[in-house]
Amino acid sequence: MAGSDRLGPSRGEHPDEGARGTAPTERLLGIDLGERRIGVAVADAATGTVTPLTTIRRSRKVSDDAAVIARFAAEQRIGAVVVGLPLDMNGTEGSQALKTREWAMAVQATTALPLRFRDERLTSLRAEQRLGRTGRGASGGPPSGPKLEAYRARIDREAAALILQDELDALAGASGGADSGTPGTSSEPDAASETPHETTEGGNA
Repeated sequence: MAGSDRLGPSRGEHPDEGARGTAPTERLLGIDLGERRIGVAVADAATGTVTPLTTIRRSRKVSDDAAVIARFAAEQRIGAVVVGLPLDMNGTEGSQALKTREWAMAVQATTALPLRFRDERLTSLRAEQRLGRTGRGASGGPPSGPKLEAYRARIDREAAALILQDELDALAGASGGADSGTPGTSSEPDAASETPHETTEGGNA
């Protein structure tokens, strides 16, 4: 990662250590990075509210992803970015975690924002449990392709919201239980917030 001491842990350190350096009044941008899509959420550390924002299609070029993330960060007045780190189930970092760190480093070079990492294991499963199963199709059969893809995109941004909720919980713990706002429940944003770069297709890999 970059040399800044605000970039969170280096490889080998526990990703959840990042919360200790985050100001309690910051607005945070949460990222659930998949192979094809990126779930995005926002949180207000002062109030404890967390909101799924959108799901975007991952570009072939990291620079394109970085430009979109930077735009969201500016629009939402973000003070730090929290990226979910896909640890192996035994808690170690494998090749996917290394790829995520490399992507996050490239994005951080564009946003110039402090970067945090948060253990994202099982967040997609937790997101699915929170949202419930996708509904049946119009004729009572399996859901249509577009409906299933839209549901999976919701899972992506809900997972990003859970990453942020875990970050806020860690912030509260690091401050010794001081009141930094009651953690809020996440809710789906209005579909009108979507931009041409965004997509409701597919689930995060």
